[in-house]
Amino acid sequence: MDTLDEVKPPLPEQQQEVPGRTDAMDPRPDHGEDSYRGSGRLEGKKAVITGGDSGIGRAVAIAYAREGADVLISYLNEDDDAQETAQWVEKAGRKAVLMPGDIGSPEHCRAIVDKAVEELGGIDILVNNAAYQMTFEELTEIPDEEWDKTFRTNIHAMFYLTKAAVPHMKEGGAIINTTSVNADMPKQTLLPYATTKGAIQNFTGGLAQMLAERKIRVNCVAPGPVWTPLIPSTMPPDQVKEFGASYPIGRPAQPKELAPAYVMLATDEASYVSGATIAVTGGKPFI
Repeated sequence: MDTLDEVKPPLPEQQQEVPGRTDAMDPRPDHGEDSYRGSGRLEGKKAVITGGDSGIGRAVAIAYAREGADVLISYLNEDDDAQETAQWVEKAGRKAVLMPGDIGSPEHCRAIVDKAVEELGGIDILVNNAAYQMTFEELTEIPDEEWDKTFRTNIHAMFYLTKAAVPHMKEGGAIINTTSVNADMPKQTLLPYATTKGAIQNFTGGLAQMLAERKIRVNCVAPGPVWTPLIPSTMPPDQVKEFGASYPIGRPAQPKELAPAYVMLATDEASYVSGATIAVTGGKPFI
């Protein structure tokens, strides 16, 4: 059975603790472990990927490694997932560096960059992918702490990481931020998350102009629904069951379906692509 068919709703109802684990998901996500074929498009590049332990981040790490890049994998505390991702990077013959910790801390963001420079020898690609979300039915249900945590993880960290990384990036460098279809069509039950995703798109557009003179490109990818541990750990089981069903394709994406967009934006072939949003939304228009 094709793994794309495996994620067609209705999905098994399931719930996990935040931030979720890959092995506990049913069906297990497909990150391109058995399907992605590289062709040297990122040969010799050095990449930092936040949220690289699972989901989109793992799929991007696998693809980048098979395209020839060494990878630093930043993650919160999902050591088992992160170690599995590192194994796939190393199987591709590339170097993997693991860096656990909370990117909501500016000090930790600077430590990530320092680690990449020390262990990889520099930074050519920064993928700001890590994100946090939680479901709320009413505005009054959202604790102040949740609002702050969502912003610290999803948008403040991008500023901290980018500010630290740019001095180490040369001409031809690429910064790729993960926004969301929620930036254009905010889901009311994901109010804090959707608000940060709109901010990410605006940050990307402004930063692309700011860094153009340095010949560092900045773009973002706007995924629709993607089958990752974030879903069963932040949504109620009844919503997990129908996740992605309302999209024209009729299902959520497998993480492997996002990786090609991140590869394209990181390559030298995309030398005139900056300030763009690449929508990967299963047929739902993104303006």
